[in-house]
Amino acid sequence: MSKIKIYEKFPWQNLSCDFVIGVDEVGRGCLAGPVYAAAACLKSSGCLEGIDDSKNLTPLKRKVLSDKISNEHWVAIGSASLEEIEQLNILHASLLAMKRAVLGLKLDLFKSHILVDGPYTIPGLEPKISQTAVVKGDQRATPIAAASIIAKVARDELLDKMSEDYPEYGFEKHKGYSTKLHKEAIAKYGPSSVHRRSFKGVKEFL
Repeated sequence: MSKIKIYEKFPWQNLSCDFVIGVDEVGRGCLAGPVYAAAACLKSSGCLEGIDDSKNLTPLKRKVLSDKISNEHWVAIGSASLEEIEQLNILHASLLAMKRAVLGLKLDLFKSHILVDGPYTIPGLEPKISQTAVVKGDQRATPIAAASIIAKVARDELLDKMSEDYPEYGFEKHKGYSTKLHKEAIAKYGPSSVHRRSFKGVKEFL
């Protein structure tokens, strides 16, 4: 039985700034659809019960929390298209989606500190805007966890809609990830117009 690794919490409440903004992306490892990102700034450090890494929550719990976070805090969503993923590569497209999410917040970024999930900060923002890359941030900092929930729910809803146009691929079940069901559908029907054509698991069937 493997041990569950617990990561040290990031002391985001101690940052000296007016606004702490958490940023996370979703869909980076998928074979289809755009990549999404969300930025979330919590109006207080209290009343945050239940906010956790989106991967640790059920779809119903994620939806409930997404609505609550959206109604009670500052949030914004950004995305990068299939074309941008192909042009930039998935890493830079993910960072672009994060940048768009941050710029979508109606906050003074010069009075903020941005916590970015992963090993990279967001390129293209003003140098005077403070950023920290937080590896495993969705498990270590509540603002990033909140962003992960918002991004996950928004992208899942998009994939559910895509499944109506492409029912043979089962997007409503796997949300575009490289599951056995998804790979079998690509092999049987070939890639659709919403598949990432340069990705392994897709390009072999073009």
